[in-house]
Amino acid sequence: MTRVPSQEPPRRRVPGPARPSGGARPGPGARPRPAKRRTYRPGPPRTARRLTLGSPKPRLRFVAFAMSLVMLVFVVRLLQVQAVDATAYTAKADENRVLKSTIAAERGEITDRSGVSLAASDDAYDITADPSMFTPKFSKAPDTPERAAALLAPILGVDQAALVKKLKTPKSRYAMLAPRRTPQVWNQIKDLKNVLAAKASKDSAAGGPGTNPLAGVFEEESSKRVYPNGELAAGVLGFVNGAGKGAGGLESMLNKELAGKDGEISYTQSGGRRVPTGSSSEKPAVPGTDIELTLDRDIQWAAQKAIAAQVKKSKADRGYVVVQDARNGQVLAMADAPSFDPNDLSSANPADLGNAALQDAYEPGSVAKVMTMSAVLQEKAATALTHVVVPNRLHRGDRLFHDDIDHATEYLTLNGVLAKSSNIGTIEAAGHLGKTQAQADEVLYSYLTKFGIGQPTGLAFPGETRGLLAKPQDWSTSQQFTIPFGQGFSINALQAASVYSTIANGGVRVQPTLIKGTRGPDGRFTPGPAPRKSRVVSAKTAHTVGNMLESVVGNIEGTGNSAQIPGYRVAGKTGTANRVDPKTGGYRGYTASFAGFAPVDKPRVTVYCAIQNPTKGSYFGGSICGPIFKKVMEFSLKSLQVPPSGSKPAKLPVTFEPGSRD
Repeated sequence: MTRVPSQEPPRRRVPGPARPSGGARPGPGARPRPAKRRTYRPGPPRTARRLTLGSPKPRLRFVAFAMSLVMLVFVVRLLQVQAVDATAYTAKADENRVLKSTIAAERGEITDRSGVSLAASDDAYDITADPSMFTPKFSKAPDTPERAAALLAPILGVDQAALVKKLKTPKSRYAMLAPRRTPQVWNQIKDLKNVLAAKASKDSAAGGPGTNPLAGVFEEESSKRVYPNGELAAGVLGFVNGAGKGAGGLESMLNKELAGKDGEISYTQSGGRRVPTGSSSEKPAVPGTDIELTLDRDIQWAAQKAIAAQVKKSKADRGYVVVQDARNGQVLAMADAPSFDPNDLSSANPADLGNAALQDAYEPGSVAKVMTMSAVLQEKAATALTHVVVPNRLHRGDRLFHDDIDHATEYLTLNGVLAKSSNIGTIEAAGHLGKTQAQADEVLYSYLTKFGIGQPTGLAFPGETRGLLAKPQDWSTSQQFTIPFGQGFSINALQAASVYSTIANGGVRVQPTLIKGTRGPDGRFTPGPAPRKSRVVSAKTAHTVGNMLESVVGNIEGTGNSAQIPGYRVAGKTGTANRVDPKTGGYRGYTASFAGFAPVDKPRVTVYCAIQNPTKGSYFGGSICGPIFKKVMEFSLKSLQVPPSGSKPAKLPVTFEPGSRD
């Protein structure tokens, strides 16, 4: 029989009484509880344990703090970059992005009195480089500086090792490789650069490194100093050095005026190329001032040609010719030989780079007698017709004086003393300048200084000497008697010329000038300052001395017959002085000279010539300098279109009959 399960609901289990704490069993007196049979009854199904999430607030606070910290770092860094260090970072960025280069100012031109160019500036290029573009990182080659230097050295004509050194300065963005090269030089570099660029592009397309060693080479427009006439007036003009600054002569003396002011241009670049749309700024250069000299190019050429030929013929150490406008002191020519070509200083002798006519100091000799005669006449110690007995020897102080040649006792007028260049007669005449020798020395010294001896010429030329003239109280016994005839003191060539211009100008000394005026960038001409003028002797005295000097040239007994010029009355004086050897300090050789002016009746041109230490042929001034004086004077008179003399010579007597009165 099948048993049918009961359908009664299961009984709920009723928990029994709680067990004492600690699980202790019932004591002995307790009644044991009857055991019950446990019956399993299925209960409701068990469900999954429910999870409870933690609070999100701590995590949110941490994330917010972290984000705030990151943002704070960004803000601080941004503030530093854009505010605190903005200037430094801008400069650093500009260093890589913006290039600055100088715009060279065009140097002023130097011209002669008629505007003919003597020194000018032609277009040129400064060859520069950006050394950072020659680093291995940029050029992708370790030997780029060496390769570039090997290509550039023969074109630029500079040392290859020096180029490598300049290109290996990676912290620099600018290096001057060669200044003032001709456009032809830059075109050669540019063509080579383009060829290498094409080759590098082709190599890069084929998977190669594609490097162009000349990619970092650039040009800057500049100018090169050019002297169109070569050696002509080189001693006056001077030259510029490798940096483009005047380093000699007028180029140095007037460098500030000639140089102008450089400008500057800055532009955005990328990879060494200018970005057309990038920002740029430019400060224009201010051109230099043009200088107009008093020199006459043609007269300068004649003077330089004549003195160079005679120095070579005489095998002399040096020679100079100075030509002056006797009316206003303007220097028309100042030539010396040997000279140099300022276009090619590499082949020049360093000893020839100066202006010897202003820088050499030497004893003038008999050309200085004109100052003694002027003093004697001005002080009324004698006249041109005063009789002077000239013995063969004259004892003065501790010395025995003589003339250039032995002679019997001569009976000369004061005019004859000058015409025959007698040292003895000049000493005797100078002794009448004072009651005592000391007084005579004081008077003569005062006239020498008035004529400009021992004083600056006024040109302020670099290296110019003022010569040597001691105070009269310091004159030795010998100097007291040698100074009157031109020994015992020293001068330069321009000082000598100025003495004769003073006589030609009626006794008024006009300070020599070399600068006629200047012309600024605006084209306006500004005349040079008016020269100082001072009267040295009266017009009457100057006229008399001029007639006496004419006897030197025109009279058959004079020492300057070689200087005669047909149609013109010429005043002149020869000079032959013992020469101080600059190496030993003692006398060795001679200084030959000739000075004078023309026409005597209306003086216009003064010419002075001197040759140092002639060693072949004659050493007398009349013989070797007289012909030079004639050539230069004749050319100058014709060039300036000076009309011939319109009066006859004074023909003052040279000698007198013994026993006759003055």
